[in-house]
Amino acid sequence: MTEARYDVVAIGNAIVDVMSPCENELIEELDLVRGGMTLVDTDRAKELYAAMGPAQEISGGSAANTLAGLSALGAQCAFIGQVADDQLGEVFAHDIRAVGVDFDTPARPGEPPTARCLIFVTPDGQRTMNTYLGATQYLPADALDEEVVADGRILYLEGYLWDPEEPRAAMRRAIEAARGAGRKVAFTLSDAFVIERHGDDFRRLIEEGLIDILFANHVELAALTGEEDFEAGIAALAPQLPVLIVTRSEKGAVALAGGERADVSAEPIEHVVDTTGAGDLFAAGFLFGFVRGRDLETCLSMGALAAREIISHYGARPVADLRQMFEHRFG
Repeated sequence: MTEARYDVVAIGNAIVDVMSPCENELIEELDLVRGGMTLVDTDRAKELYAAMGPAQEISGGSAANTLAGLSALGAQCAFIGQVADDQLGEVFAHDIRAVGVDFDTPARPGEPPTARCLIFVTPDGQRTMNTYLGATQYLPADALDEEVVADGRILYLEGYLWDPEEPRAAMRRAIEAARGAGRKVAFTLSDAFVIERHGDDFRRLIEEGLIDILFANHVELAALTGEEDFEAGIAALAPQLPVLIVTRSEKGAVALAGGERADVSAEPIEHVVDTTGAGDLFAAGFLFGFVRGRDLETCLSMGALAAREIISHYGARPVADLRQMFEHRFG
C-alpha cells in the first residue's frame, strides 16, 4: 500500500449555515423540531429565513466541519461535495480552502442553488436545524475523483448525504475505491431520521464489513440497534465493527475496538453557547488522535476537547487555536 497524501478524505454536504439566536417561544410558534434536523423545501426555507432575527452566515456541513477541525490540528485533508455556481457556492469554496482543505469538485451550473441550513439557537445553546439541500444532493458519481479517495488514509462519509440518490451512489463508489486502495472507511450516522430512512443500508454495510469506524450518538445507537438501553445497544453493535464511537452529550463518550473499551467524561464548560457542530468536532479530535496512533482513551479525550471548544461560541468551525490546545494537553 502506497503512502497516503491525505490523512482524511471526506464526502459530505456542502452547506452554508445561517445562524440566529431566538427564544424558545419561536421554536414552538414555527412548529420546529427542537434540537433536531429537518429537511425543508424552497417555500419552507423562505418562510423560516423571514422569521429569523439577525443572522450569521458561516460555511458548514457536517463532514466539512470535521475536516476544518482536522486541518486546524495539522492534518492533511480533502473534501468532496457539490455546490452551485452562485454566491453561496463561492463562499463555501473559499471558506473550506481558506482553512487548508483541498476542494476541487466542480460547481454545478443553474438551479438549484447552493445548500443552506437555517439554524435557530435558543438561550440554552440548543440548535434547531432546518436544511435546504439544494445543489448538494446532486453530487454525481462521475464527479468523484477516485485518485483522491485512494490517496486518503481514511475515507469519512456523512450519513446526511446518504438520503439523496446521486450522492449515495457516489459514496458507494468511493467505498469501493477506498477498499481497493487498502484504506479505512469511517461513517457518521448523522441523525436518527437518516437511520429511519436508510437503516437497512447502514446495517448491511456493517454486516458486509465495509465500515471500519462508526460514529454515533446515543439516540442514533438506539435507532440503529432497536435497543433503548445504552449498554444493550453497545453490546449488540460493537462486535460487528473494528471501531465504534458513541457520544452521550454531557455524559461523555465511549469507544470500543478489538475488545478494548474506553470511557471519558465530557469536558467541563461554564456556559454552552451553541451545540452546532459538537459531534462534527468530536469526530475531528478523535480521528486526529486515531491517525496519529494514539490510544482509544486519548482519542476520546481529544474529541471531547475539540467539542468543548466548538460549543463555547456560535458556529461549527473552530475559533480558538486547537493545535495549541492539543499540544498543551496531549503533548
